[in-house]
Amino acid sequence: MQDQTPSFTALATALMRSLHTRADPLPLIDDPWGERLVPEIVVRKIAERLPPGDAPGAAVDGWLRANPAYSNVITRARFSEDALRDALARGVRQAVMIGAGFDSWALRRPEAAREVQVFEIDHPATQDLKRRRIAACAGGAPAGLHFLPADLSRESLGEVLARSSFSSDAPAFFSWLGVTMYLSRDANLATLRAIAGCAAPGSELVFSYVDQAAFGAGAMAEEFQALQRSVAKLGEPFVSGFDPAALAGDLRAIGLDLIEDCDDTQLVARYDPQGLNGMRPSIRSRIARVHVAG
Repeated sequence: MQDQTPSFTALATALMRSLHTRADPLPLIDDPWGERLVPEIVVRKIAERLPPGDAPGAAVDGWLRANPAYSNVITRARFSEDALRDALARGVRQAVMIGAGFDSWALRRPEAAREVQVFEIDHPATQDLKRRRIAACAGGAPAGLHFLPADLSRESLGEVLARSSFSSDAPAFFSWLGVTMYLSRDANLATLRAIAGCAAPGSELVFSYVDQAAFGAGAMAEEFQALQRSVAKLGEPFVSGFDPAALAGDLRAIGLDLIEDCDDTQLVARYDPQGLNGMRPSIRSRIARVHVAG
């Protein structure tokens, strides 16, 4: 992503969530906001890249659904929102969305958002566009939604949260979806350490990641390479992953306990067991649920 350009992948995943809500038979999430927050010019530019034939809207829908990341975008969002719902039921009243993109939870759950302080952290260019679109589409953001523009390659998560009303004395729920693969291993570990350092015991984190084996050789790498090339052309290349076999130990050394680690096949089996939504699991993507040790 260029310094002054909103993330294209964040825009595309927002459209995927809206497409799923609008068109799939049994939606796993209810998120119509992507198609409101993403500017029409972005949709037109996508349509212009596609072969002539279908009407522009249908062509874009087909392109989004055919993307290898489509199912993972939907199932990881559902997994994270389930975990957030459980955290709220336990009394957690802070939610930190790292690399929030065009997530619309605070807009879709206004009654919950009135009780929860939501801290959205993302690149300034992406966040600036999102704020302008919320103002245009909703008249402004909910009172409990706090925008924290930041480049985490230049500023630590702890520093970002320290300039907000986030309380390190109260438990929080952290989500970090669709981000770790764009960062180096050192940057990812630094963010995990920052979460362990600034979050109260009992806090939780959900984060998605790529199996490190996808960066090597073999069948997994072959499937992965086409998507890797496409995001690299957008200026958002994949950089690193984690080894699922070593993840629990990596986290434990930082002060985090692994609760659950699922691959895409397990997510699809959980959320689309009868195949009604046509979810197609990817063998490279995983999601972890983590507890901040006391």
